[in-house]
Amino acid sequence: MNPASIVKRPIITEKALGLKEDHRYLCFEVAARANKHQVKQAVEKLFNVKVASVNTAAFKGKERRQGRYVGRRPDWKKAFVKLKPGEKMIEYADNA
Repeated sequence: MNPASIVKRPIITEKALGLKEDHRYLCFEVAARANKHQVKQAVEKLFNVKVASVNTAAFKGKERRQGRYVGRRPDWKKAFVKLKPGEKMIEYADNA
């Protein structure tokens, strides 16, 4: 898989920015079929950093309604990527 198709986007929430500042974790939405090794290789290749560990969490899509019509949001996966000590933190958002 292409590294750009594995790492879809950074997750910029209050919790994710707190993890970034306090514990050197980066949070990304990744492809649902990607495993931890693929996520690690993709982040290292895209951002030129060394990754210490990767934790993933899979989420089921919620059912949503608009009147009598029922739809479903897609399933998705989140990856928490911890950088090795001494690596420069990626700046995609600041908690200002």
